[in-house]
Parts: sequence; C-alpha cells; structure tokens
Amino acid sequence: MSNHSKRRRRKRRSKARVALTICLSLLVLVGAGAGWLYLKLDGNITTFDSAGLSGNRPRAGSSKGENVLVIGSDARNDGNAALGGGDKNDVGRSDTTFLLHIYADHKHALAVSIPRDTLVTIPPCKVPGGSWTAAQPDTMFNAAYSVGQTATGNPACTQNTVEQLTGLRVDHTVVVDFKGFARLTEVVGGVKVCLPQDVYENDLNPHRTTPGKLLFKKGEQTVSGQRALDYVRIRHGIGDGSDIGRIKRQQAFVASLLKEVKSKGLTPVKLLPLADAATKSLTVDPGLGSADKLISFAMSLQDIDLHNTKFVTVPWRYEGSRVAIVQPDADELFAALKADRTIDGKNADGKKTKPSATPSPSPSPSPTSAPVSGTGIDVAVYNGTTVTGLANRAAAALTADGFTVTGTATATAQDHATTLVEYGPGLESQAQTLVRAFPGAGLEAVTGSGVSVVLGQSYADAPAATASPAPTALPSEVADGARSADDNPCSNLTYG
Repeated sequence: MSNHSKRRRRKRRSKARVALTICLSLLVLVGAGAGWLYLKLDGNITTFDSAGLSGNRPRAGSSKGENVLVIGSDARNDGNAALGGGDKNDVGRSDTTFLLHIYADHKHALAVSIPRDTLVTIPPCKVPGGSWTAAQPDTMFNAAYSVGQTATGNPACTQNTVEQLTGLRVDHTVVVDFKGFARLTEVVGGVKVCLPQDVYENDLNPHRTTPGKLLFKKGEQTVSGQRALDYVRIRHGIGDGSDIGRIKRQQAFVASLLKEVKSKGLTPVKLLPLADAATKSLTVDPGLGSADKLISFAMSLQDIDLHNTKFVTVPWRYEGSRVAIVQPDADELFAALKADRTIDGKNADGKKTKPSATPSPSPSPSPTSAPVSGTGIDVAVYNGTTVTGLANRAAAALTADGFTVTGTATATAQDHATTLVEYGPGLESQAQTLVRAFPGAGLEAVTGSGVSVVLGQSYADAPAATASPAPTALPSEVADGARSADDNPCSNLTYG
C-alpha cells in the first residue's frame, strides 16, 4: 500500500473519531441537560399533605380506570393578583373543578365538571393544628378549598368532598393557579377559542360603569397568557351570565388545549418544556410529586384519542341562586365511570369479552327485599354509616323501585346500627311503603316535613347493598350535552 493511501485511510479514521467524539459529547450534553431539567422540575413541584385525606375513602381499586381531580384555583396570593386582580393575600377557592376519568383501556377519557356553586356536604377536613372540622351540609362546593384558610388552600378537603360526592376514589389531584395556567397557554403557542359576540372590559368586570376597551372580537381566534385567562374567566358578559355557561366555555378551552398538546406529540422532549411551565405554579398529591412521575403519567395518556375524550357537567338544576345535583342521573353517571362504561354505554375496561355459549342465569332476587312500588313517593337518603357511597347505592335501588330520590347526603351521626325511616305529618302510609324496601328498618314520626331514610350498618352489610345494577348508557341529559376534544371550538357552545 502506498504512503498516499495510508495517509488517506488515517485521515478517514481521524474524521470518524472526531465525528464519534462530537456525537458522544452531544449525547452527554443532552443527557446532562435533561438531567438538569428533571432536577429543576423536581424543585418546581409543590405537593400537599396527604395526611389531610379522609380515612373513610372509597377503597383503592374500586374503579378499574384512574380518576384525576383537576382544580383551578382563583387564589390571588403568590403573585396571582397581577393576573386576576383583587386582594393579593386572598387564598381563593376552587374556581374550576373537574374529575377526569381515564378509562382502563387508556383509549377513552371523560371529564366531569362540578359547578362551583353546587350545594354539597363538605365532610370533616383537616385544618392547621391537626384538628378536623365538622361536616358542613348544604354548603357551596368551592368552599371546601378554603377550609382552614391556609395560604396554600386545602386541596385535600376538595378531594375528600369529591370522593364522598361520587363514591369514586381519586387517584391524583392537581391544582393549577392563574400563573400556571397563563404559562401553559404560552408554551403551547396559544389556544383556539370562539366568541359569539364582541367582549369588552366590563364583561369581565361588571362593576365598570363604561364598556372599556375591546378584549375579544366576535369569532374564532388564538389566545394565550393573560388573554387566555380573561377568556375562561368571563362570566357576566355572555348569555345569562351564569357559571354553567362559563363551564361550557372552559370545557371548550381545555379541549382546544389538549388538541394543541397532542398535535405537538406527547414525547419526553416535547413534555419537558411544557412541564417546566406548568410545574412552577402546580400543586399535586405526593403520588405525582416528582418530574419522573409527572411525565410518566402524561406519557400514559398518549394513546387516548381526542374524539374519545369527552366533557360533561354533573347533572344539575337551579336551587334558588345555587345549584343542586339531580338524582338519580348523577349516581348513574358515577356508576358508569366506576364500571368503565363510556357515555354511550360501551365497555372500556380494557378486557376483551368472549360471547357465552349459553345464556347466564338471571340473578335470584335478594332475600332482604320484596318488590316495592314507590311511584309518587319522594324520599331523601342519608348515610348513617362510615361506608362510602352507601347513600348513592340505596338511591339507585330506590329509583329502580319507582321512588323519586330528592337528594343524598351524610347523616348528622354516622353510627347507626340499623336503618331508620322518618316521616312528617300525614306521610305515614308513604313511610310504611318505604320501610318495605328496607326490611328490619325502624319507623319514626318527626316534626319536619317529607320522608327520609337514614341508612344503618345493617343495610351496608346486606348483600343487596353491595350489588349495583350494571350501568348502560348515561342519561340522555348528560350524554347529549357532551363535548369531544376534537370538536370545532365554535360548535356545541351554549352560554346559559
């Protein structure tokens, strides 16, 4: 081999070594950068104290899918007053809340919005100093977040309230404040929204005496940062000015946000800057308290189709100026989620079902109850035990027997050994019919009005109390109002 050939080979080997060295150096730098960013994200994340979670929770694994509670806080502290106005020391309440159910097949998801003015029973919650509050019946849902008036709010109390309301175990809770929301919309490059009319400053702040400057023009547009925050907070200037109308806009916004995130790809490289923006103002449960856990969770959602990601509002009706939950529709919704049934009644538990060669025998009627017709009888159901979801189960059974359930709640005392039916003047015959649905129950006349049942441990221990009817499709009032994440931002929007 000539000297010239040897020199050319040495030169090629030298270039190859240089290229390899550069590639290795880049890999080291990228790895170091990613490692640094992971450490940075870990430093950003704030977790709340899980000691504030109730000891009387729905059992783990009671739902095959996962349930994630997302709370949008309207706190003005920690720099949020610059975006939302108001008192910079205000710890705020839960301005927007939805429970996201991720079906076990990881191809479907359903977000259920809970109006902030909904009247619920806030269960005992932990406050600074370690004591627990008494249950607060007929209280606005968003008040749970401010129980204890701590600077960081009380997401554990909101989680306790949602678990008691739904009978579903919340696997993770995420709180996003104004700053986190604004940053998130900026990082994705803006979110498409749609306005039915021009919107001015006094639509956001009704205390203004003049319209002020134009905030949004009618039609479709892209918003981010402060403008995105203004869009989701507008309430008084559109439709009837109700929170329900605003929920519709917020659902459309989250749908558009998901569409933007999905379009960029759910990969670690894409998620890292997104997570960096979000985690600076994010509070999560300890189960999501690290960058690795948070990004792994986000990656687990990559196969969920936008069309199969739906948004609904918990069945509701007005109760004066507040909102009441409509039964049995709400219980049917939560039962469907627990069984991993989609809004059209399809099985999404991730398991393939094989057709049976012979039909299954019909279940024998429960020995604890005889057929009862409750047509025309209104009844309120109270859980007098510590068994979570018992009132919801009883409500479903009563509804199947024709009773009209006017509401469910936790009883004043939760140590009832046996079930008690209470009735007001002139309602004894209705109460006696109700007793037939609860063999062994006591009967007591009270000075109040109406008929109610306080469930005891005997009902909880009976086989019929643990068997829920298999849910099918959701009530049409719920399903018909659903929004898909791939809907056009201008479609399916009503404003009260």
